[in-house]
Amino acid sequence: MKNLEIIATSAMGLEAVVAKEVRALGYECEVENGRITYKGDELAVARSNLWLRTADRIKIKVGEFKGYTFDELFEKTKALPWEQFIPEDAEFPVIGKSVKSKLFSVSDSQAIVKKAIVDRLARHYKRTARFEETGAMFRIEVALLKDVATLTIDATGSGLHKRGYRTGQGEAPLKETLAAALVLLTNWTPDRPFADPFCGSGTIPIEAALIGQNIAPGFNRDFVSESWNWMPETVWEQARNEAEDLANYDQPLNITGSDIDHRMVKIAEENAFEAGLGDLVSFKQMRVQDFTTREEYGVLVSNPPYGERLGEKNTVEQMYREIGRVLSPLETWSIYILTSNEQFEQFFGKPATKKRKLFNGFIRTDFYQYWGKRPPRITE
Repeated sequence: MKNLEIIATSAMGLEAVVAKEVRALGYECEVENGRITYKGDELAVARSNLWLRTADRIKIKVGEFKGYTFDELFEKTKALPWEQFIPEDAEFPVIGKSVKSKLFSVSDSQAIVKKAIVDRLARHYKRTARFEETGAMFRIEVALLKDVATLTIDATGSGLHKRGYRTGQGEAPLKETLAAALVLLTNWTPDRPFADPFCGSGTIPIEAALIGQNIAPGFNRDFVSESWNWMPETVWEQARNEAEDLANYDQPLNITGSDIDHRMVKIAEENAFEAGLGDLVSFKQMRVQDFTTREEYGVLVSNPPYGERLGEKNTVEQMYREIGRVLSPLETWSIYILTSNEQFEQFFGKPATKKRKLFNGFIRTDFYQYWGKRPPRITE
């Protein structure tokens, strides 16, 4: 078993949520902007890919060093043990990024890192410096930040937000990873009602159902590291068996989603069935103004329109007022709304208990949290 340094990358503002998930898997971690670093073996890589609901992707860190010149970047890259990770027939493209670094040319940095790795592998595999690259994919990244180069190999493939259940989506779909984070940032537990009156393609209710039944979000998809020769099949088999054993398919759930657009409701239903949750989440066409419930101590999480487009602002602000009127009688419910509108509290009609800055893609948003009354304690 290898002792690997693993990086779970994160959207801005979600680092603490990802770190909490990593610790729940049993790994101590360090938190920095956009990344959570921890040590583990091959099983840790498999578990991280299968279980981390809010991370963007999982990477293996090969090395990190200060690099001020291209010569330094070449020599220090070549000194790293690439042969421990990359087999002779591997496909290993190099991508890059540079922020506040003397080596600001990303294309030059990529070319130098590629050449350094080729030189190292050619010497190790005793061959001329040309590789066919017909085998498994090992996508390498050189990330330069303030003159520190971090070299990683992507162990995920398609981003972790691609759960495999999305058959369709609307114009501005919420990433599955952010939707999961919104649910995890609430006080919801699976025994309480859950609602989303702006459900769109159903992402928030579906992620809530996966959380509610403790289903690993990556259970129904493949990962690029499954094809790596040093990642034994038994590791993936063990990780998937664990996930199957930990899922609580018998947990009853009361999760509803609604949307004014009947086409989105149909897509949401199809997505839920694709996720294997069709019988657990119910969707219906409804205006938010018609939202009503007799349930108590529920949790409502929603990502309503922001009014970013010209001409939409007034309509959306009026809708926020209506949301406030509709939801104000629900004293026992906790309400969580994500929006980029900085005057949301004013339109909604009351200040939030708490708000948290998050990014929906490149849009800066706030997650407005209104905590309802606590459910009464059940005494035996």
